[in-house]
Amino acid sequence: MQEIRVELTEHPQPKPTDSNKLGFGTIFTDHMFIMNYDEGEGWHDARIVPFGPIELSPAAMCLHYGQSVFEGMKAYRAVDGRILLFRPDKNMARLNSSNDRLCIPQIDEAFSQKAIEKLVSIEKDWIPSAEGTSLYIRPFIIGIDPHIGVHPAQHLLFIVLCSPVGAYYPEGLNPVKIYVETNYVRAVKGGMGYTKTAGNYAASLKAQDEAEKQNYTQVLWLDGVERKYIEEVGTMNVFFVIGDEIVTPALQGSILPGITRMSSIELLKSWGMKVVERKLSIEELAQAAENGQLKEAFGTGTAAVISPIGHLKWGDDVMNINNGEIGPISQRLYDTMTGIQWGKIKDEFGWTVEVK
Repeated sequence: MQEIRVELTEHPQPKPTDSNKLGFGTIFTDHMFIMNYDEGEGWHDARIVPFGPIELSPAAMCLHYGQSVFEGMKAYRAVDGRILLFRPDKNMARLNSSNDRLCIPQIDEAFSQKAIEKLVSIEKDWIPSAEGTSLYIRPFIIGIDPHIGVHPAQHLLFIVLCSPVGAYYPEGLNPVKIYVETNYVRAVKGGMGYTKTAGNYAASLKAQDEAEKQNYTQVLWLDGVERKYIEEVGTMNVFFVIGDEIVTPALQGSILPGITRMSSIELLKSWGMKVVERKLSIEELAQAAENGQLKEAFGTGTAAVISPIGHLKWGDDVMNINNGEIGPISQRLYDTMTGIQWGKIKDEFGWTVEVK
């Protein structure tokens, strides 16, 4: 395992003093991790250096052909002062899954996790302690060959940034308004929907922009072939409590295998609840709402953890879910997940990793 060179900044920035004004992804810490890949040499020159601009050729392949992948994870300041990561090994494994699909060389997952732990340890004073805040961690890889031509890159950068953050959605844990997107699609089976790559998110921007113009928080995506089956909500996985079942769309190549999704399923099953991963059509969901069987709906993801859905619009059909209030299952999931992440309750699953 290679050594990580550390160069500390000589000009540290003032740290935020008001946790209520953190926003999300707009403030960055003093340092970042960088590692190079060059064909024939592999991944090398791992280093933590002062945060700042990187030099790229205007012909860098990531700028033209989108050969880039990323992850999203967080560090939490526990109530007892410890610094905790949540299932970082799963993030590194998923990064390699994305790497495989985009012809990016595999990373050493254990080394990459240790590099992130070292960076977080250096930046630990940036981790906020107010309720609901954390240090967002963004690992990403980009192809940097100065070459205009469609071909897998032979030279890449693996970079990790850190950002102190508050709530992802301004609504916080209050239920959000969502409408069903029928004009645009995000991904298809056989494409890159199961990866965290820039192109997937670029494909969602138009619908997201139109949702905001109509005073909706996000959109519910349908499948890209039949425009019939539910896939994701915005950039999150989605769950529905229908009768005595908790239903989430099955992973079939077009849906991101979320770490929070995985953890939610494991928690729900540990509580003896019936979780079903299957195809779910929007028609079935609307029928369940009409029959009074749709009790809760919520998105899951690293940024927001649990985001309840209180209002769902499909054409002229408006589904008001649980009277626009957060439901008991959504609340229990949020309380348990964040309780583990912030060290408020015992981690019986071994999901957290303490950063020394």
